[in-house]
Amino acid sequence: MTTSDDGAARAANIFDVARLAGVSHQTVSRVINDLPNVRPATRARVQQAIAQLRYSPSPAARALVTRRTRTIGLVTPGVPDYGPSSIAMHFNLAARTARYSVDMISTGDADSASVRGVIEGLLRQRVDAIVLIVVDIAVLEALRSLEIGIPLVAAAATPRRSPHLVSIDQYRGARSAVRHLVELGHSRILHLAGPPSAPDAIERIRGWRDELAASRLEVVEPRHGDWSAASGYELGRTIDATPGTGLFVGNDQMAIGVLSALRERGLRVPEDVSVVGFDDVPEAAYLLPSLTTVRQDFAALGGLIMQKVLVAVEEPESIAEDTPLATRLVIRDSTGPVARRD
Repeated sequence: MTTSDDGAARAANIFDVARLAGVSHQTVSRVINDLPNVRPATRARVQQAIAQLRYSPSPAARALVTRRTRTIGLVTPGVPDYGPSSIAMHFNLAARTARYSVDMISTGDADSASVRGVIEGLLRQRVDAIVLIVVDIAVLEALRSLEIGIPLVAAAATPRRSPHLVSIDQYRGARSAVRHLVELGHSRILHLAGPPSAPDAIERIRGWRDELAASRLEVVEPRHGDWSAASGYELGRTIDATPGTGLFVGNDQMAIGVLSALRERGLRVPEDVSVVGFDDVPEAAYLLPSLTTVRQDFAALGGLIMQKVLVAVEEPESIAEDTPLATRLVIRDSTGPVARRD
């Protein structure tokens, strides 16, 4: 507390703290918001002044001084798929750790027009940055020409690199899955892919094709599902899977449906057909047979997204190119060596 000219007590403000600490009010603001580039001795002096004056900035005052709200807009697709949901959850946790709040909005559709509308709504709320989880390639293309005046970070799989893109390496993950099937002796490896417009599916198809080419194996055009177990089941009922076939399935949910369909057809896994999924959902280890799959580290991705946001908001002159996070092949019981046939 301080005393006004007429002797009445009043609450201390940021300028009182600055005067007592012998610094500018901008420096006080950086200390309050835990921003970098403040000397330890100066930070300690400001913190001592804050304690002495019992200064407690309101959120509104903090936003006024810093022109920031410490709020991030998160745009998620309106789908319950495991990958996007996991990314959103871990990003929220990382934002909370960094003392940012998140306004999360799900788009009814994944098209670029819907996403633009949601972004415009978030801009009216004066968020400091926007994070977008991309599940449609058209949205990714639209982002390249979008100028919104604040940082925008997108989680999207693409071979192109950008300071404002973060991703998990879908391409190399797919290659590791196909390579595993090749090493088991499978010479016919089919791919049941996700939606043709999904960036993750596009990159996994690219990895599958390139690994088959490297092994000089025939490429049969992939069949597409919608990431759901139901679509995997329908594909599994009709796919030309014969003994000795290896199946690389676009995600674990689709693989669950494929396993059910193969069992109904009398095909044993892995004795007749090997199956590899992608994601490593929590249920994968408890299926019968347990599912070989490619694990994605969604917790690390959520932290990387938040790191990109912090750099873009607090150190805008810095530039850090996207380095995709690595995947890991988890080998379980749904894959096995091709049986020798006399």
